[in-house]
Amino acid sequence: MSEKKFEDYSLSEEIRRALGVLKYESPTEVQTQVIPKALENQDLVVKSQTGSGKTASFAIPICEKMEWEEKKPQTLILTPTRELAVQVREDVTNIGRFKRIKAMAIYGKEPFSKQKEELKQKTHVVVGTPGRTMDHIERGTLELDKIKYLIIDEADEMLNMGFIDEVEAIIKELPEARVTMVFSATLPKDVENLCHQYMKDPIHIEIAATGVTTNTIEHSVIEVKDEDKISLLKDVTVVENPDSCIIFCRTKENVENVYNELEKANYSCERLHGGLEQEDRFAVMDGFKLGNFRYLVATDVAARGIDIDNVTLIINYDVPMEKESYVHRTGRTGRAGNQGKAITFATPYEGKFLKAIERYIGFEIPAMDAPTQDQVTRGKAAFEEKLSGRRVVRNNKTARINKDITKLHFSGGKKKKLRAVDFVGTISNIPGVSADDIGIITIQDNLTYVDILNGKGSLVMQAMEHTTVKGKKLKVSKALK
Repeated sequence: MSEKKFEDYSLSEEIRRALGVLKYESPTEVQTQVIPKALENQDLVVKSQTGSGKTASFAIPICEKMEWEEKKPQTLILTPTRELAVQVREDVTNIGRFKRIKAMAIYGKEPFSKQKEELKQKTHVVVGTPGRTMDHIERGTLELDKIKYLIIDEADEMLNMGFIDEVEAIIKELPEARVTMVFSATLPKDVENLCHQYMKDPIHIEIAATGVTTNTIEHSVIEVKDEDKISLLKDVTVVENPDSCIIFCRTKENVENVYNELEKANYSCERLHGGLEQEDRFAVMDGFKLGNFRYLVATDVAARGIDIDNVTLIINYDVPMEKESYVHRTGRTGRAGNQGKAITFATPYEGKFLKAIERYIGFEIPAMDAPTQDQVTRGKAAFEEKLSGRRVVRNNKTARINKDITKLHFSGGKKKKLRAVDFVGTISNIPGVSADDIGIITIQDNLTYVDILNGKGSLVMQAMEHTTVKGKKLKVSKALK
């Protein structure tokens, strides 16, 4: 069979262009199997590991299928965690960027009123956690009558976290005539039952569990006593000298402890665990994506929802208790065809967890020796040189697709009876600008944001200083956010 390409699917020019900028060159296995069937509106149950490219496998067909003119949400995507909701929203926005697809994320611990306001705007795709989604449905702020697609992402995790009843309650509120797709790394009985009950002859797609790919990830384990872990961690990081590294711990106490030790040793590092405020968690995630620091110390909360293509080293400071967690953690490296390494520190009494992981992933993790003092001494100079430099992010997808985008702020909105078409009409009349150069438009009561694409922001801004919209003179400036 010849190599598939995205051109082989009937995708619009706008979607293909975004995939080009995002450097999606050829579809992964899950994308090859899901995209054509999703474009034909088939119900799907997809068993696929994290890191296999599954988000794009549903985001591409969904962005293709959205009708831009429709104001009410047409797709609902449910995810178990806030981090994942934000990540999926970002992926959908990037893929739908040139088609001006508006996606928003709704989750708890963020003001309800802010989300309610945003839901009044034209929104094509809503990505939400079950609790907050149900909340919006019950209060009538999320309208469901135009929903054509329901996607349940990480269904097994929904089950583990006790959300399955809420997911069922949401499904019961949705239009019957819709397409449903369920994605899960494993398919426990309850998830299977959910699928049979609420789906129409779903096609089952199973992607072989090479999510633990041995070809792009080099796995190894070092045996160590508990009290020697910190010094081993320092030795390993000196010898490996990674461009970027996530260190996974089992508890937030361990995260704090490791983070404090690395801070003292002048590592460029940050920490991430469930005890931090939501704002701080997102700020740390963004900082890591942008390359502001090289080492991230985290609990499993971060294993899902971090999609960064060049994490070169994963260290399991603690062996994960759940075998699935090993796959989710190590799946953060070796992504997008890059090589990655995963090193696990195992204390003598963690042997049984390790055995369970090996049975689950289907191979024995090779043992390696701790670095020798000689290796550490030899690696010291290069390590210290890299420590003082900023991490280079080669592959931040969002930054790439936003590179030529300017967000403009206009001093008028709904109260002046302005609509998106008024802005499109006026801006596309500027010489050298076409409708293709206009991105997402967000109209609020007294102000409007317009994304100008293709590096034409300053051209539009200059022209709009002397141009009216629907006969109204508006102040225009570069948006701060």
